[in-house]
Amino acid sequence: MTTFTRENTPAEIVNIYPKASDLFKKNRIDFCCGGDRPLGEVFDEKKMDEDMILHQLNEDYSEWITKGNQGPDWSKVSNTELVDHIVYTHHAFLNDELPALGQFVTKIYRVHGANQPHLQELHRLYNNLKVELESHLIKEEMEVFPLIKQYDLEPSEELRQRIHEANGGLEDEHDQAGDLLKEMHNLTNGFEPPLDACNSYRITYKRLAELEADTFQHIHLENNILFKRI
Repeated sequence: MTTFTRENTPAEIVNIYPKASDLFKKNRIDFCCGGDRPLGEVFDEKKMDEDMILHQLNEDYSEWITKGNQGPDWSKVSNTELVDHIVYTHHAFLNDELPALGQFVTKIYRVHGANQPHLQELHRLYNNLKVELESHLIKEEMEVFPLIKQYDLEPSEELRQRIHEANGGLEDEHDQAGDLLKEMHNLTNGFEPPLDACNSYRITYKRLAELEADTFQHIHLENNILFKRI
């Protein structure tokens, strides 16, 4: 069984052990946009307790394997299968969730914004993220993903170059979306509602946390697996 060390990158670890993303999120370790840096660099930069985190990571992984929870190895499926998983899982989630959650963000801003001015900034950040992600999904589904599926059937250098051209800017857009999510996370103290928060307030923060988790996993699959292959 694999033992993770400071030489492994967060992206490598999440490929092998998807639930490591929970530990990384808890400790604010980037595994998607900046997931290619060795863990040791992150530990040193943030002055983190390396031994504690690695011990917890390997202990959790060992328990996960013992329980037979071997998950799909996305690095071994075809490009087409990975694209379909991204579209029917992560894109479908965003298409449903972005407009619905936007109504909650607007509601708590309207009701509580006078007393809690940070909700105005949350409203602005969320709507910037919504516009960014919606246009991003359309570009992927209409331009980039069809070319990737074609490349699976008819690989050629010409087609690979067309994919690179169509893919131009997508990873930068991932970085922008990740930065917006991190700003919202910091602004809301990790999506932690006030002690006296109403039910709508609590639901909004809970759904924002779920949006963050799903989007980081989504970006990880694209940046660290799909795009790196081509």
